[in-house]
Parts: sequence; C-alpha cells; structure tokens
Amino acid sequence: MIIKTSDGTLRLAANLKFMFTEVPMLDRFSAAASAGFAAVELPQPYAFDPLRLRQRLDAVGLRTVLINTPAGPAGSGTVMGAAFDPEARKEFRDGIDRGLEYATELGSPNLHVMAGLRPAGCDPDGAFACYVANIAWAADRARGRDIRLVLEAINKRDQPAYGLASAEVAAHVAEAVGADVVGVLFDVYHAQVDRGDLLTRYDSLHHLIRHIQIADNPGRAEPGTGEIGYPAVLRQIARSGYEGWIGCEYRPSIDTATSLRWITKIIEERS
Repeated sequence: MIIKTSDGTLRLAANLKFMFTEVPMLDRFSAAASAGFAAVELPQPYAFDPLRLRQRLDAVGLRTVLINTPAGPAGSGTVMGAAFDPEARKEFRDGIDRGLEYATELGSPNLHVMAGLRPAGCDPDGAFACYVANIAWAADRARGRDIRLVLEAINKRDQPAYGLASAEVAAHVAEAVGADVVGVLFDVYHAQVDRGDLLTRYDSLHHLIRHIQIADNPGRAEPGTGEIGYPAVLRQIARSGYEGWIGCEYRPSIDTATSLRWITKIIEERS
C-alpha cells in the first residue's frame, strides 16, 4: 500500500503474523492483496516451502519485505533468537544461513536478526560481546547478497530479559560491525514504551534505519487507538525521505479489514 502525501510517500506492508488472522496463513496473502497491500512481512515463514510461498505471493502480486531469523523451540531459551546466548552459537549460525536462504528465495531485502533472551546467570558483558561477535559473523555471511540485516530492540516491559536494550544500542552495533549491510529496525511501539521521545530519536537514528514497524500503545493495536501521536510520527517519516517500508505489526482491535480505516483517518485526511 503506497500512499503519497503532501509530506512524502509512505509505503505500508501488512504483517501476516498479526493481521488477517481471520483466515489461515496461506490465505492471508490474497486477503492482504485484496485490502490494497503490495507488500508483506512474513516473520516466521519456515513451516512452509519457500518456493510455495513465493508462488502464493506472485499469484496475488505481493512482495516480501521482511522476514525474521528462525525462532527456537517453544519454551526454550532461544525462542526469541539465539544471538545473545554463548552456548547457542551453532544454532545462531544455522539460523542465519537458513534465514538468508529464505530471504533470497522470497526476495526479501531485509532479514531481522532476532537478538533473543539474555541467558539467566550469564555475565551481561559476556552475553553482549557474544551478540556483537554473532552479528559481525552474520554481516560477513550477508555481504554481496542484496539482503540487509536489521536489528530490533524490544521494550523491557513486554520482555525484561530481551538482550537488545534499545534502538540506540542497535545503531551502535550496526555501526561497529558494518552499516553497509546492518541497520536498525525502528519499531515505534517498542520505542514509545522504552522511553518515548519518538521524533527526536527517529531523527538521530534516521541514517541507520532500514525498516520501520508501527502499532499503538497501550494494547499494540492499530494507530489511533492509543497514546502515540501518529499524525506527527508519520509526517516525520515522510518528510525525512525514508524510502523503505513500514510494517503494520499491530493486533487489530476489530477485524483486520475494518481496522484499516486508521489509514484514511490518520494519513489521507491530513494529506
């Protein structure tokens, strides 16, 4: 869904984990296309053959703009990623290779490298050093593939043990290991819960932001249902010249199709 405003262009992608859950996963492609989306995020595509997914996407004229690295088994210490766990180096590397394989097959320009939980009892400095070393290794694997690795912080209220503390730390890591292939996934919802000050922080990180995700707070529903000033946030993004996609990673407060009315209320009526 590409929306041209007086401030610039906004490119919205549907996150198929959160949106169109009224239908089974493989039917969400046609639902997203029928709603006007041209692009989707597929956080965990690994239960399906990538060629089958690509066929579904092509059949309805969709492109994939983001996938995540594989998650560990439910209930495991790596269920949110393995990058922070010094004991899970092989799992991390296998996950990077599988993620790059799927990103290539699906044509996704972005692979979100999930940081994962900081292991209980693990020295924080040691876990962070492991993380940086893992991201550097992943950056070397990604170079030359036209795939960017993006790093996302998750707020401490929702996940106190998540390793990556803030978007600013993600930016420091990206610069340290190579901003040519590693960038920041700026999640507006997580940044708001983290400490707010969204416009200032967006401006300071803009040069490293490669992907954006949106949801409101509290509740993580569609923009316009909570406290975030989305007219100002989206205006700032459009004016900044950001050329990437904005993933609608929200839990619709009503059925997905009806929840999309926020686009008219917040963007189109103010253009």
